[in-house]
Amino acid sequence: MSNILTICRKELKSYFASPIAYLLMAMYGVLFGFFFWNAVGYFVNMSFQSTMMGRSFPMDVNEMIIRPLLMNTSVIGLFLIPLISMRLFAEEKRMGTIELLFTSPVRDMEIIIGKWLAAVILYACLLGISALNLSFLFVYGKPDWKPLLIGYLGLLFQSGALLAIGAFISTTTRNQIIAGGVTFGVCLLLWVFEWVAGYETSTWATVMGYMSVVRHYEPFSKGVIDTKDAIYFASLIFFGLFLTARSLESLRWRA
Repeated sequence: MSNILTICRKELKSYFASPIAYLLMAMYGVLFGFFFWNAVGYFVNMSFQSTMMGRSFPMDVNEMIIRPLLMNTSVIGLFLIPLISMRLFAEEKRMGTIELLFTSPVRDMEIIIGKWLAAVILYACLLGISALNLSFLFVYGKPDWKPLLIGYLGLLFQSGALLAIGAFISTTTRNQIIAGGVTFGVCLLLWVFEWVAGYETSTWATVMGYMSVVRHYEPFSKGVIDTKDAIYFASLIFFGLFLTARSLESLRWRA
């Protein structure tokens, strides 16, 4: 466990010692800030129009502001997660430091989990920026905080799964741009798989729809924890880390 934490701290320091973490946080802050401003503006405008016309308006902050923002956040993750994961192993291979990891008294799985955990923590820091925006809703309103926490839990599950896949892809190349591009493509496919189930009812379409991360995150955005959704994300994390371990093992034998 100590080796995992050591690698995790080293990886986090490398993120914040370069402009990567600050650039990602700035990008995320601007995007989420715009989404938050737009959602609150629409909510206030609809409330004002409803009051002027003498109609009752359901002042459900969770349904009209928080849930759409959480779904938008999951979309932002499709673009930022590849930027986080692309350097995990590709940079080590490019700089030649992957051999130092292989010769160190650390098991492959400790290296993988440590790097993956650092990437998840960095993404959690990005989510913390969105929490600062949403805190204003609690200052000026009374939203339900439990669905919000469950929504963030789902975002961590989703990011952990996609980062695990990105870690595997990062082991297959020394070019960070290629690793990021392929990871984005795979993440996008896992996002749009559900579209097939919208017009096709055969078995293969049902399987593709079940593989979509959207289908399994949507209950979290509604404040619902379903066991099958948690198992799906946990399985995807295990599968991604397992492939990463096999890829590193292959690299060790070739080295």
